[in-house]
Amino acid sequence: MTACNTIVGSIDNSVLNFTVGKDPLLDMNLVAVDCIGSVAHAKMLSCLDLKNELFSDTDFAAIREELVAIISDADFNILVEDQDVHMAVESRLTDKLGYLGKKIHTGRSRNDQVALDLRLYGKEQLLCVMQLCLNLAKGLLKFAKANEEVPMVGRTHLQPAMPSSVGLWASCYAEGLLDDFILLKSAYEFNDRCPLGSAAGYGVPLNIDRHLTSDLLGFAEPIQNVMYASNSRGKCESVILSALSQIMTNLSRLAQDLILFSMPEFNYFSIPKEYCTGSSIMPQKSNPDVCELIRSKAAKVHGYATIARDVVTCLPGGYNRDLQEIKEPFMEGVAITESCLDIMCRLVEKLEANEEALYAGFSSGVFATDKALEFVVDGMPFREAYDKVKGMLSELENMDIKESIMNKKHFGAAMGLDFELYAKCVDEKQAFIDGLKSCYCGKISDLLGMEYRI
Repeated sequence: MTACNTIVGSIDNSVLNFTVGKDPLLDMNLVAVDCIGSVAHAKMLSCLDLKNELFSDTDFAAIREELVAIISDADFNILVEDQDVHMAVESRLTDKLGYLGKKIHTGRSRNDQVALDLRLYGKEQLLCVMQLCLNLAKGLLKFAKANEEVPMVGRTHLQPAMPSSVGLWASCYAEGLLDDFILLKSAYEFNDRCPLGSAAGYGVPLNIDRHLTSDLLGFAEPIQNVMYASNSRGKCESVILSALSQIMTNLSRLAQDLILFSMPEFNYFSIPKEYCTGSSIMPQKSNPDVCELIRSKAAKVHGYATIARDVVTCLPGGYNRDLQEIKEPFMEGVAITESCLDIMCRLVEKLEANEEALYAGFSSGVFATDKALEFVVDGMPFREAYDKVKGMLSELENMDIKESIMNKKHFGAAMGLDFELYAKCVDEKQAFIDGLKSCYCGKISDLLGMEYRI
């Protein structure tokens, strides 16, 4: 039996539902930035020298006031009939301001509107991810410093390899996050160009001031080529997701280590009980579900980065509706990364190292390389020393664990970690975040005529 389809305008209702997809829900994340973009666009239009003025100063003030009200309206909603945030905001303006609302779309398309919204959203979320990434690095460095001299078996292929320390282990993941910050910074710079004014990808026959809107919105500069401004949508989200996927790789490996080394068979670390879950049948269980979920969520973010890249790969030049399918993985990838960074920050803050178990993890073979290098210092060629130690592994059981750690003093080794250098790096990155956030929020606050924070 075939269902009867209703018609909305000239569009079959089933087609409308199919093409709209999840935009009414997803676009709730874009309400504030869409309104911000519309304020900047209206301001630019009010400055145009046209035969018939588009917006007077009074008109602009009324438009800005209503757009600010939408930002503050907790009950603002996007309906399927609206299709997306852009039409929902425009409809609200038209309902409230009449002809002024009908003029707001002059000189732009939903194509450059959504591209702008996603870049503003990306800018704000990248600043949030940067801060969370830095917070976790700080937490790991604090844990590393507190356990700097606590021995820990270093492993390769998961097998005992060489003497190491908890400080080296924890600062390894901290430095990984500080490296990831470089990728976040690059993604931010890639994202920090304004597409507004490109319209459908081919410009408009009005002398619009794209540099003005870019500056009003706190971008470094506008994207010059209007067709590329359209083509860069999807690519920009892919770049951001790729940077996030590297963070998630780091988090996943950290989570895997914590799962492994908190097992009773190791007991090197104690994950705080409040970050573990129980069993519905086994009263004794304390499961590292948080860490397990971080592993699987890393795979999801990797997948989202692939989706964004592959959707764009197949497209011809110019706008294509396929790009709509990138919005959900983009937003979900951002949300997952932020939540994983946040929960890992909280977990690390209460993580404990169990010294007795860490010492007990050492076996005689772990000292083999150290012993071989002792022979090298006495003048024996390394390969001869290697063979000699291989035949006397059982004799190494009396090696001093703490001494073996303390002897590793060169730059970057267990006792050669420069925590002042780490602190300087963290401070520089914090200043970078604070500077970007202050500049952006200052620009948007001036534009809206009210304090704006992220």
